[in-house]
Amino acid sequence: MGNVDYAYPSAEERVHHRVEVPPPQPFFKSLKYSLKETFFPDDPLRKFKNQPTSKRLLLGIQYFFPIFEWGPHYTFQFLKSDLIAGITIASLAIPQGISYAKLANLPPILGLYSSFIPPLIYAMMGSSRDLAVGTVAVGSLLLGSMLANVVNPNEKPKLFLHLAFTATFFAGVFQAALGLFRLGFIVDFLSHSTIVGFMGGAATVVCLQQLKSILGLEHFTHGADIVSVMRSVFTQTHEWRWESAVLGFCFIFFLLVTRYFSKKQPKFFWVSAMAPLTSVILGSVLVYFTHAENHGVQVIGNLKKGLNPPSLTDLVFVSPYLSTTIKTGIVVGIIALAEGIAVGKSFAMFKNYQVDGNKEMIAIGTMNIVGSFTSCYLTTGPFSRSAVNYNAGCKTATSNIVMSIAVMLTLLFLTPLFYYTPLVVLSAIIVSAMLGLIDYQAAIHLWKIDKFDFVVCMSAYIAVVFASVEIGLVIAVALSVIRLLLFVARPKTFVLGNIPNSMIYRNVEQYPNAKHVPGILILEIDAPIYFANASYLRERITRWIDEEEDKIKATGETSLQYVIMDMSAVGNIDTSGISMLEEVKKMVDRRGLQLVLVNPGCEVMKKLSKSNFQKDMGKWIYLTVEEAVAACNFILHESKMNPKKNESESWDNV
Repeated sequence: MGNVDYAYPSAEERVHHRVEVPPPQPFFKSLKYSLKETFFPDDPLRKFKNQPTSKRLLLGIQYFFPIFEWGPHYTFQFLKSDLIAGITIASLAIPQGISYAKLANLPPILGLYSSFIPPLIYAMMGSSRDLAVGTVAVGSLLLGSMLANVVNPNEKPKLFLHLAFTATFFAGVFQAALGLFRLGFIVDFLSHSTIVGFMGGAATVVCLQQLKSILGLEHFTHGADIVSVMRSVFTQTHEWRWESAVLGFCFIFFLLVTRYFSKKQPKFFWVSAMAPLTSVILGSVLVYFTHAENHGVQVIGNLKKGLNPPSLTDLVFVSPYLSTTIKTGIVVGIIALAEGIAVGKSFAMFKNYQVDGNKEMIAIGTMNIVGSFTSCYLTTGPFSRSAVNYNAGCKTATSNIVMSIAVMLTLLFLTPLFYYTPLVVLSAIIVSAMLGLIDYQAAIHLWKIDKFDFVVCMSAYIAVVFASVEIGLVIAVALSVIRLLLFVARPKTFVLGNIPNSMIYRNVEQYPNAKHVPGILILEIDAPIYFANASYLRERITRWIDEEEDKIKATGETSLQYVIMDMSAVGNIDTSGISMLEEVKKMVDRRGLQLVLVNPGCEVMKKLSKSNFQKDMGKWIYLTVEEAVAACNFILHESKMNPKKNESESWDNV
């Protein structure tokens, strides 16, 4: 790096803009502000200010039940669009519901129950116009596998069913509590890379488990890892049924072709949406006329006719199952929230409206609580169903009501028609849906952009596939949290240089043409300073100074005189950080250098003032790097021109 020629400012230009200390705030007022920004960043109470009591009551009802907000403005045009969308998603919800209930080791009829009551609750309480409510594959797999570790669903099906209701209840309580207490930021710990890896791993495991029905096996492992599944498949080769396998792969091919066609021709989205129900009808007709159930093709059998029976008295709150249901409820609740909120916000972005995350948590939690009382298990807003709802042109959440009515009619009159539905068709529906969750393109994108994100993604995927879904989730979240802690504990520090022919200072690594300023080391700290990173920053700053002095000795340039620390990005500092600054100042003082601070933030200046560090710094706090460099250069210039003039005299001219 070469030297830079400076035109020293005139007396009129040499202005030291004082960095002001904000006026002191009462502790409780400051605490109130911090809590408000943490839990109420959207300020939901602003609508209630300066309103009469009756208006506040109405706004409160509308907040928890958005249907009273958009309902009065509902039009016949909206109804026509929602009617088409509701019927379309019902054609997908019925076969998917039956399939996913089977995936959770639950009676197939529960999939229909869960597509009847929860959508009605969400239509009243949800803030998304596009979310189509129902059961999801990953949540079903998690619920079934976690409960199966405690109770065998084949040996104790009734107890297993009751535990599923109880876990759904706890999931709903947890979800609603997060929304009521404004704790939605907890879900943010599931990073994008975590979700991509976890969903891909879960989808792989789900696909592998469908080999049971596709191959016509009667006995199969309850393990969710690839080793257990493969062992179970290849130790029963003598039980494989080629009829079932041919039927399964034919329907998988049919479903994938229809999906590919709908992607290429978006106006024919209904082709892909109707394909699962078409598969169920074709499979049932084929089995009925060929009597394939007598040749190794398993069928659903009798589905109970009628609406949801009450299940409040079936909830299990006793040992040794209580801890299992609570743990299962929390895990599946978080996954359901992450998927539902992400899907809702994605489609809201396309239509340019806002989805309130905390409202969504309350709505999803409430529908799971009510669902657990009415023979439903875990529900949320699955992507596949919501995408169909969006493409079908839904206008409001009324499409969920239409879907619910269609499912109700199915429960009342059509369930006997599913008797001959082959299980292999349900497995084909699951496999075709799950293949869309294995987002290899997103993984490649992560590799190109951020290798650590790719490692998190693949760690989650491998842990899910080779260990279990729960372990994969824990590992993925742990890696994301570790990365977050690394960002905090090891913040970036940069050396700044001057862009030629300007008064702009930038990172010399990013801008190789930026020149070092002779006699001055300019550092930028790119994070708040806390106890977790104070020691690291002290050591890193010391190392920067050592490296700069070694470089100066090697090149014979002007000796180092000033260390400028740009603190524009330091939003806050704690007592450990202030102690670190005090130690750095003592260190530079011992070396005969001068520490200069630039643009400390509001909170930082408050604490520097209260700790008296501001007084120790004296006038060496500047508003901009340019101003600090100009002042330092002026004093260096003055000392060269007048060696007998001391620094305080030079300061009088600054």
